[in-house]
Amino acid sequence: MLIVLRRRWLWGAGLVCCVVLGMAGILWAGHRVEDAPAFAAQGETMVTVIVDPGHGGVDGGASTADGVLERDLNLEVAQRVRDLLCLTGQRAVLTRTTEEDLHTEGDTIRERKVSDTRNRVALVNGTENGLLLSIHQNSLPSSPATRGAFVFWNRVAGAEDLAKALQDALNGSVNQGNEKEARQIPDSVYLMNHVTAPGVLVECGFLSNPAEAAALQDPAYQTRLAVAITAGVLELDKS
Repeated sequence: MLIVLRRRWLWGAGLVCCVVLGMAGILWAGHRVEDAPAFAAQGETMVTVIVDPGHGGVDGGASTADGVLERDLNLEVAQRVRDLLCLTGQRAVLTRTTEEDLHTEGDTIRERKVSDTRNRVALVNGTENGLLLSIHQNSLPSSPATRGAFVFWNRVAGAEDLAKALQDALNGSVNQGNEKEARQIPDSVYLMNHVTAPGVLVECGFLSNPAEAAALQDPAYQTRLAVAITAGVLELDKS
């Protein structure tokens, strides 16, 4: 699979954002779409974007000062991304659709987390022409002023360019005046380093920053994040 990203941010991404924002207003008035593209490509194998809401079940991830779990915020953003991708003609699926994780065995929290992670790896690796888009929230309690959305890429061809396109979109949308640079994922992140598909991980913001934590709980801000992420993915040319 060859994934090529072209830089068209002078006007292309702006146009995409305008279109998708209009769609978002309709979509989040209460309608849902299925895990299928609105428009199927003809004569080619489409990329399937596997949108992965990080954590789940007993693994709540990070939390805000008042106890809102990363697990639930990840799902809110991921659902919006999945729906917007499908609405713009992409094939997109979620790894989980509820607060529960994907574990199939284990009694302890650690065993369940291991099972969950391995099942996510199997799901991604079993998807033809897949592309992993993992959604997370950040936290750095030692520095409550730190804020902003970061994007990381794995070592599979195509992931770095996609991560940079997503970071550009997020910098122009939610990181203005606080721009970030996409980075390679650390070796310690098992999921991202054991999938065979190009993979990016989006840290949407810092739950340890009170103002950003409040924004991340706002449905309008969640949609804003999803629009930026979708615009970044739409920079993909598939061949």
